[in-house]
Amino acid sequence: MTIDPSFTVPADLLPADGRFGSGPSRVRESQMEALVRAGRTVMGTSHRQAPVKQVVGRVRAGLADLFSLPEGYEVVLGNGGSTAFWDVAAFGLVRDRAQHLVLGEFSSKFAEETAGAPHLSDPQVLRAEPGSLPSPVAAEDVDVYAWPQNETSTGVMAPVTRVDGMREDQLVLIDATSAAGGIATDLSQADAYYFAPQKCFASDGGLWIAVLSPAAVERAERLASGDRWIPEFLSLTAAIDNSRKDQTLNTPAIATLVLLAEQIEWMLEQGGLAWADARTRATSGMLHSWAERRPEITPFVAEPAARSQVVTTLDVDDSIDASAITALLRRQGIVDIEPYRKLGRNQLRVATFPAVPESDVAALLGCLDAVLDSAGS
Repeated sequence: MTIDPSFTVPADLLPADGRFGSGPSRVRESQMEALVRAGRTVMGTSHRQAPVKQVVGRVRAGLADLFSLPEGYEVVLGNGGSTAFWDVAAFGLVRDRAQHLVLGEFSSKFAEETAGAPHLSDPQVLRAEPGSLPSPVAAEDVDVYAWPQNETSTGVMAPVTRVDGMREDQLVLIDATSAAGGIATDLSQADAYYFAPQKCFASDGGLWIAVLSPAAVERAERLASGDRWIPEFLSLTAAIDNSRKDQTLNTPAIATLVLLAEQIEWMLEQGGLAWADARTRATSGMLHSWAERRPEITPFVAEPAARSQVVTTLDVDDSIDASAITALLRRQGIVDIEPYRKLGRNQLRVATFPAVPESDVAALLGCLDAVLDSAGS
């Protein structure tokens, strides 16, 4: 089948907002309005003074409310995204050896970090083919279990739960970068639940956030007090100390904090994490139901329970060039539904973060139907 590049989708089919990217994600208009207002109060001012510290305080308090933090857990912020937190964890949370579940591009990166760290033993790596989900296995010789709640590159979603048979002195580290804020989660099942704000939280990059258990804080303090060299920028204890003062170690991107605070408070106003979970289930479900009725489309993740609520990956039949579909729609304002570049599949990838309403997903599906139905043989 051939996609006609000159085909024009009827204007009445187009979504109100055509941004469906898996990160950076769409930013709501009211967030941008708040950022303009912030330009008169906090932008261009010291991050050590009350106005900016109040924004950080809004973020920490809002996340504590959104996630219903278990007793003793705390919200910690640091400079850099989730990539930086992998280094932070390699210095400040992994005592000697980690077990990693690798199910795609991003989960492999943390495993590579601990494998390359000269002060750590080689990690135990449990791999699965892209599109499928491995399971952690209790092991005596590891002190950290690590995996992503949502593998953004493949659209595989993993449960957040403690490992059967694990010891009390072993920690569970969950990369929640594209899941946090969009999937209901019991944080008592993890010791470090970390993420960046450019996905469900509709903000910008350059920041990591981690919800830490008392056991994780204790591990960080114990490692920092020993003879391990830890760069100050990657010091988890420094991040903890600064976060307790509603600030970050170094100057943060204040616009990122403003957008993040606004999104958290909007989500709480809508009904919190239960509301966000229901919305992402509904919108991702619309995409998977559409795939079931289109013979040209197949869900990439075969196991329904492992299909992501927030990043939907759909294979397109080899007789159709998916890149021609995405290019045609991009010219008409529907953007960022291309597959993850390194996965190399003939595929569509659609983010259904909380800021994406059902009406826009329905409109996207109408546009895709129009494009596919117009294709010539």
